[in-house]
Amino acid sequence: GQVIVRLEDDEYRAQLQQARGQLMNLQAKLAELENGSRPEEIAAGKANVEQAQADLVNAKVNLDRTAQLQREGVLPKSNLDDAQARYDSAVARVNSLQKTFELVRIGPRKEVIDAVKGQIEQVQGVVAFMQTQLNNTVIKAPVTGTILERVVERGEFVTTSFVGERGAKGFVVSLADLNDLRVELDISQNDFNKLGAKQKGVITVDAYPDKKWDGVIDEISPEANRQKATVQVKVKVLNPDEYLRPEMNASVAFLSDDKKATTASAGKPVVFVPPSTVRSDKVFIVVGEKVVERSIKTSGNTPQGLRVEEGLIGGEELVVNPPADLKDGAKVQRKIQEK
Repeated sequence: GQVIVRLEDDEYRAQLQQARGQLMNLQAKLAELENGSRPEEIAAGKANVEQAQADLVNAKVNLDRTAQLQREGVLPKSNLDDAQARYDSAVARVNSLQKTFELVRIGPRKEVIDAVKGQIEQVQGVVAFMQTQLNNTVIKAPVTGTILERVVERGEFVTTSFVGERGAKGFVVSLADLNDLRVELDISQNDFNKLGAKQKGVITVDAYPDKKWDGVIDEISPEANRQKATVQVKVKVLNPDEYLRPEMNASVAFLSDDKKATTASAGKPVVFVPPSTVRSDKVFIVVGEKVVERSIKTSGNTPQGLRVEEGLIGGEELVVNPPADLKDGAKVQRKIQEK
C-alpha cells in the first residue's frame, strides 16, 4: 500500500472533470423530467386555452352577425368570408392550445425518461473508467517486500505497450518479498516420478555451502519441457533469513517420504532389468517353450538398469531386444552351445 511512484495526471484529471460535468447535466435533466411540469407552467397553459376559447366565442358572435347582415344585403359576401376565416382560425387555435395544455399537464413520456437514464448509465461508466485511469497514476506496492531495482528516474516515460531499447520503460521497480522465496528446479523426466507434492528437501546455496534451509515442493509445472526433457518444480523455503538473496544458485536434496522408507526397511527386493528388454512398458518372460507378455512399472534408469517397481519379482528369464512381431504365447527354441 505504500506509494512508490506518482505519474503525471493532469490529462486524466481534466477528462474526469469533463465526464463528471456531463453526468451532472444528465442527472439534472432526468430530475426535471421525473418531476414533470411546474404548477406555473400548467396554469399558464390553462390560461392560454381559456383566452383562446374567449376569442372563439367572440369570433362566433361576429360570424353570426356578419351572416345576418349579408343575408339582408347590408354587407358584401367578402365580409362574411373574412368572418368565417377568423372563426375557423380561432377553432384551430383552441384545439392546438388544448393539446399543448394536456401534454404539459401529463408530463414527459416514459420512453424519454428511460432514454435519459440510459445516457446517465453510459456516462457513469465513462466516469468510472476515468477515475480508474486517474487512480492508476499512483503506483503502490502490491505486497510487503523490498525494492531490488529502480529502473526509472524523474521525468522519464513509462508505458504498458511496446518498449523500445531507448524508449519508455515497461515497469518502474523490481519488488520482492524476501520472506517468500522459492527455488526453481528443472527435474529430468526420468527422475520426476520419484517426487511428489509437498515432498520435503534440504536447500543449499553456492554462496554459503555450510548453511542449510528446509524446503517443501510448493508447485509442479503442469507441462514438461520437450527440448530439455525436464519438468519445472518450485521448492518453497520454509525458514528464509538474511543470507538468502533472489537469483542465487541453489541446490535441493530431496528426502524420501515415510512410505518409501518403510518399504525399503521391510526388505522388498529391488529388481533391475536391461533397457533392451522393455518395449512399451512390457517385457516377454520365457516360460518353458513359450513367451509370456507382462506389463511392468519402472521408476527410472540407473547404472544397474531400469528399476522395476511392479510386474517382476526377480529371477525371471527375459527376451532381449524382442522383435516387433513377437506376440504373447509365441514358441521359443533354445540353442545349446558346445563347450
